[in-house]
Amino acid sequence: MLPDIKTLTTEEKLLTMRNLWEDMRQGFEESSESDEVCDLLDARVARVELGEAKLLDWDDVKGSIGHR
Repeated sequence: MLPDIKTLTTEEKLLTMRNLWEDMRQGFEESSESDEVCDLLDARVARVELGEAKLLDWDDVKGSIGHR
């Protein structure tokens, strides 16, 4: 049974988040993408190549959140 999140200290919450993320990341790396996901990614790449969409720098996106 998991402890009530609200009773954890900030440090314990961060450690829990890190452990969950690492566990999930390993699972994603071990699984292969479905045809549906590959098709979606291919379509997105094509939109960028055709100039219908543009890639954004993640740091710029994070910095702009909440500034609109």
